[in-house]
Amino acid sequence: MQPGKGLLMIQFDTVHKRFPNGTTAVHDLTLEMPEGGVTVLVGSSGCGKTTTLRMINRMVDPTSGTIRVGGKDVLEQDAAELRRSIGYVIQQSGLFPHRTVVDNIATVPLLLGWGRRKARARAAELLETVGLSADTGKRYPHQLSGGQQQRVGVARALAADPPVLLMDEPFGAVDPVVRTQLQDELLRLQRELNKTIVFVTHDIDEAVRLGDRIAVFRTGGHLVQCAAPAELLARPADAFVADFLGAERGLKLLSLTTLAGVAQGPAPEGSRWQLTLDPARKPLAWHDGESGTEIPVRPLRDTDSLLSALNESIAAPSGLVARVDAEGVLTGVTSREDIHDRAGHVHSEASTVAA
Repeated sequence: MQPGKGLLMIQFDTVHKRFPNGTTAVHDLTLEMPEGGVTVLVGSSGCGKTTTLRMINRMVDPTSGTIRVGGKDVLEQDAAELRRSIGYVIQQSGLFPHRTVVDNIATVPLLLGWGRRKARARAAELLETVGLSADTGKRYPHQLSGGQQQRVGVARALAADPPVLLMDEPFGAVDPVVRTQLQDELLRLQRELNKTIVFVTHDIDEAVRLGDRIAVFRTGGHLVQCAAPAELLARPADAFVADFLGAERGLKLLSLTTLAGVAQGPAPEGSRWQLTLDPARKPLAWHDGESGTEIPVRPLRDTDSLLSALNESIAAPSGLVARVDAEGVLTGVTSREDIHDRAGHVHSEASTVAA
């Protein structure tokens, strides 16, 4: 995912939000969220991330400051019209229980004056987009699993093709397996649709996986750091950010670091474990010259992560990782030692907290 040119940039210009009881929800927030990227807001409960999200579509208004979407001040726009132009997905999907799935998805287009036939056709199209069958459209929310309901919630948010999508812990109420599937689906959709997404979560692993940029908040609505995931993991701004990222931030960084640039050479000859290839020179298995045993090989590309390479180097009986090009043709092998050396270098970078 790559941010765009900023035409739909969301800008917080020194925004302040104070509740009537005097507590501060968001304190002096200055932040830019580029077009076409996923900006993830993370932090513990009560740190202001949901309030920040809700200020974008005026479900909450700032006490002071300016919020612009596409250069337009949201406070100068009609709140209802603004909300209809911005997709919104929440944790429990928020579907209307008395409406079918198709009618749930068609809600915003109908409010915008689309004809019923056009709105329902758009809803049916979006079912396929989010990975649901056409038959799902005839069902009611209570007849769906939690993961299916969340997919419908995403489809409803996309129905009027909004340029901005707000997502408030949308996958927090489903089990880990379904959560991973929904994250995969969101990544796929973003590659196809290139929306400007603001995503709230308390899960740093989810933030690292989904975000182009991650904004870390501390209690009281203070923004501590906003950076790309790799930069955040390698150079946390202070001890608070480092603690929030967790003791395994080095491993998280390995999941973002690719194999590109790590040395590779020809597959060895004369050793016990030989790499077998098909006629197109695509790796098949590691062959044990002593017992005749064959163990399937999992070749990796330059775009695969260093963490995947580390896992494969441990699993491979030869201690070597087979490297292939985009077509799956062998380009060479990389030793466990070279992978460990590179991983150690990356981990060392992540062990230093910026002053």
